Amino acid sequence: MKILVVLAVAAVFVALRLLRANLLTWAAALWIGILVLLRFGFIAPIPSSVITIYMGIVSIAVLAYVSSSQERRQEVSRPLVLFMTEKRYMPLLAATVVALPVLAAGNVYVQMNAPIQPPFFSRTVHPASPSEVTVHDTKIDLDKGENPFRHLETSDPAEFRKHVEHGREVYYRNCVFCHGDNMSANGMFVHGLDPIPTNFHDTIPLLRETFLFWRISKGGPGLPDEGAPWDTAMPSWEKFLKEEDMWDAILFLYDFTGLKPRTREAETK
Repeated sequence: MKILVVLAVAAVFVALRLLRANLLTWAAALWIGILVLLRFGFIAPIPSSVITIYMGIVSIAVLAYVSSSQERRQEVSRPLVLFMTEKRYMPLLAATVVALPVLAAGNVYVQMNAPIQPPFFSRTVHPASPSEVTVHDTKIDLDKGENPFRHLETSDPAEFRKHVEHGREVYYRNCVFCHGDNMSANGMFVHGLDPIPTNFHDTIPLLRETFLFWRISKGGPGLPDEGAPWDTAMPSWEKFLKEEDMWDAILFLYDFTGLKPRTREAETK
């Protein structure tokens, strides 16, 4: 997370506590604070569709809390009633009534009239991987290494299938939301991602399994400069998954698509 954003939101909450803000102010600050954290507080941007889902949950939770007792309902409604009934607030109320639909209409107009322009940057979709990476204190040789479970495909097919099935579980618990249930980059969050996720049917025959392990383990934040900017939500999965989980997921990708991974080129003398 971005520490400065977190500290700024925390500072606002501390200030409200010291000022003994009323419940309505707290409810508004909590809603806005969580929105700011979701929108600006993470290094890997969260898709807009995910933010919408989370903020819907937050809205329901805040409304449930402020309406959970008669005292809380009165504390929240009192300043709203005063704002809408007292004459001294009439100019501000009129301005608010006019501003809300104007801002909404302006937002729609800007989005509908945004010019379509080519990207102002060049970006390598599949940048070269480093020679090795460290994942969970283990060094992985990306140039000469192999999937540690690939040999089971011929030496122990039953055990190999167990790893593939485990990879299936890993994929559908973590990856399906963006890459899709058929691995065609059509997951439920794909419309909020830029660039869109990888379509595995088109790409993985060209890639070695160690390359995929690097991309999965390090995610968007681990891309080199030529692979940037990376404005999607691909996280560093090493923070959430074990090494075996990621290797098994890779086995499942190839098994599901019926494709074979690219093999290491023979060294020339």
